[in-house]
Amino acid sequence: MLRKELKEAAAAGRPVCIGGARHSMGGQSLAGASTAVTLDRGWCRPEPRTSAYLASAGARWRDVIPVLDKIGFAPKVTQANSDFTLGGAFSVNVHGWAAPLGPMGATVRAATLMLADGEIVRCSRTEEQSLFRLATGGYGLFGVILDLEIEMVRNVRLVPQFRRLPAKTFGPAFVAALHDPRTRMGYGRLSVSKGRFLQEAFMVTYHEVAGRPEPLTPGRVDVMDDLTRRIYRAQTGSDAWKELRWFAETHLSPQLDHRAVTRNALISTPVSALAATRSDRTDILHEYFLPPDRLAAFLADCRDIIPRSGAELLNVTLRYVAADTQSLLAFAPQDRVAAVMSFSQEASLQADQRMKPVTQALIDAALRHGGSFYLPYRLHARADQIERAYPHLDEFVRSKRELDPKALFRNTMWDVYFSPRG
Repeated sequence: MLRKELKEAAAAGRPVCIGGARHSMGGQSLAGASTAVTLDRGWCRPEPRTSAYLASAGARWRDVIPVLDKIGFAPKVTQANSDFTLGGAFSVNVHGWAAPLGPMGATVRAATLMLADGEIVRCSRTEEQSLFRLATGGYGLFGVILDLEIEMVRNVRLVPQFRRLPAKTFGPAFVAALHDPRTRMGYGRLSVSKGRFLQEAFMVTYHEVAGRPEPLTPGRVDVMDDLTRRIYRAQTGSDAWKELRWFAETHLSPQLDHRAVTRNALISTPVSALAATRSDRTDILHEYFLPPDRLAAFLADCRDIIPRSGAELLNVTLRYVAADTQSLLAFAPQDRVAAVMSFSQEASLQADQRMKPVTQALIDAALRHGGSFYLPYRLHARADQIERAYPHLDEFVRSKRELDPKALFRNTMWDVYFSPRG
């Protein structure tokens, strides 16, 4: 059926766009007048002897985690939420809380792809290596990902450790904390209230402790999730609520969230926990990757750019990303601290255009301090910015034209960012 769809689209001159959960916001999974293929069938077969599992590209983390949990394992690297598909995660090379690890693609041992001509190819670090590098963070431009062989680790009990510190010291302190041999996961937050804007940081690290991990409870509803969402959403246009949220995170959480939790429980939260409730507004994500010792300088620039723009910043989460030596479009070619920013803006074309110069100014700041930015969001970056952040871009485009000369696999990102390059 899939091969037939590709053949018919090729004959009609239609592009084919591959998607899963379709949470992307930058046009990676859609194009005009295209055949949109959604992979939504999930299966997972763990192989404990090899510390890996084989799963369909359409499986979501919420399909995989319970299967691994039953045999005492957990995915090695995932996003912070469980709604996304594995194929999509591999295509954008996601990163998460796992310490001190790199992107999810670094945990993929092999992938099976259907190419534009219908041929099915298995690629890995030892076979079809160039295709493997291209498909890792390749935004679905080289073929339909059918299944993946991915590394897993033991599910363990973790106890959180909390630390409040100045944002200017966070980068090096975070790296040191995540390289502690007891640490398994960790993240940071920054205050976004006017009086403390990006000046105070809060670090949460999780240390492994002895004991048998408690099994996941399917369908469990956490009343705190709804309270967290309400506080998060109340921040829009309200500095008082931003202060309240910072107080809750830095003072209440250490008192309420000190009990042991399993690795799987931490990564099982759905995106709906922070879902928007207003149809007239939307969330816009940005991500910037900085050398740890340059994070402070980048944040200093952000303290000028963001307030002056009037953009409504609701959250900054900080994560560690170890060097990625696999993906041709590596956003973290060396160890980086990721600043994941969530803005709220009006759901309108005018608001999107107002955000464009803000995005470009933040990208310039990240590049100025030796960093880069994540591609899977709004298509606001200038051509020169993409070229500086992704030095292997021309090789990526050249390889695409060689492997898929008719550009069957195409999306808006290809049309805007990549296709104009020769």
